Amino acid sequence: METHWSSISPSSFLSFPLSRLIPVSSPTVVMKSPVTALSLLVVCVAEASYASFNEQMAAKGKLYFGNIVDTNTIVENGAVEILKTEFGMFTPEYSWKWAFIQPNQGEFKFEDSDKVMEWAAENGKQIRGHTLVWHQNIPGWVDAITDQATLTQVVRDHINTVVGRYQGRVYAWDVVNEVFNDDGTFRASVFYRLLGEEFIDLAFQTAQAADPKAKLYINEYGMDYAGPKIDAMATRSRIPTPKSQLPAQLKRLASTGLEVAITELDIRVKRPVDDEKLAQQKQEYELVTRACLDLPSCVGITMWGVSDKDSWIPSTLPDFDAPLLWDSGFGRKVAYQGVDEALQMAASAPAKRAHHARSSHGKHGKNRLP
Repeated sequence: METHWSSISPSSFLSFPLSRLIPVSSPTVVMKSPVTALSLLVVCVAEASYASFNEQMAAKGKLYFGNIVDTNTIVENGAVEILKTEFGMFTPEYSWKWAFIQPNQGEFKFEDSDKVMEWAAENGKQIRGHTLVWHQNIPGWVDAITDQATLTQVVRDHINTVVGRYQGRVYAWDVVNEVFNDDGTFRASVFYRLLGEEFIDLAFQTAQAADPKAKLYINEYGMDYAGPKIDAMATRSRIPTPKSQLPAQLKRLASTGLEVAITELDIRVKRPVDDEKLAQQKQEYELVTRACLDLPSCVGITMWGVSDKDSWIPSTLPDFDAPLLWDSGFGRKVAYQGVDEALQMAASAPAKRAHHARSSHGKHGKNRLP
């Protein structure tokens, strides 16, 4: 299951790290007054005590607080420092999808995906591979296949090549993405049309063989599926407020015994955007963060973007805007406070995180929601 929710804060001066406003790296300090000395002391304390979202999640027993990344964002001045500072796990937004990696049959283009992997390694970050089988972002030659045997081999070749290239370097793969309609029926795609629901088994079995150590996710809004070797479920959060049902949804996913993650998180706001709506958005971000923190099997949260100006929301859903934690000028919004306050309020003792072995479900294991 997936969950898609898709600026310094004006109301909380004390919560903002002063070290981000005042440089502290100068090798020479001249104390001219007690006020200067006090100011420097405050700055140094703020620098020493600041913990990123990723660090705070880890302190609570979670694996990560993540975001998307791609070849454009790793060179974007405003975004890249935020990405390096606040986040620990990254999902490639486009460059790892089928249409970009294998635009023509047998022609694999890894230049961009390799750049993302190299950037992550250089900065000590982890990668969630996204995505192997999806009804969107597939090249026309795949959609034009008309027989089962050809499509089966094409799926195997694609997964073996892509997963095999990054074997041992990727924390998890979104093996299949958005395979169900909102009513629970299978979404129309060349994969379902020719292979039926067995295409999910095919994808997971192939990915598991290509990288036995990687976590294998089904990234979906909602699901009722029994199949092989699924390690985890991702609940995407890209729906408008309110989010009051999310804690119950996460618990329902956790009842399968699988690892759970919140992916593609952005919380969009109905236009016109005003302070009241942004305050509500803050509450929703706090609710989502607390929902993951309160659930032992929830390992992390992945935002779908840094700045409102780079979000997919305004161009795709023109009645909505402002879905992320930083505004178009990379200033922190009140929504940022919602996440930060949830992390600060969480119990200081790390939660016991559930670890689920792949073998516990077996080839024909049941991963069915109650």
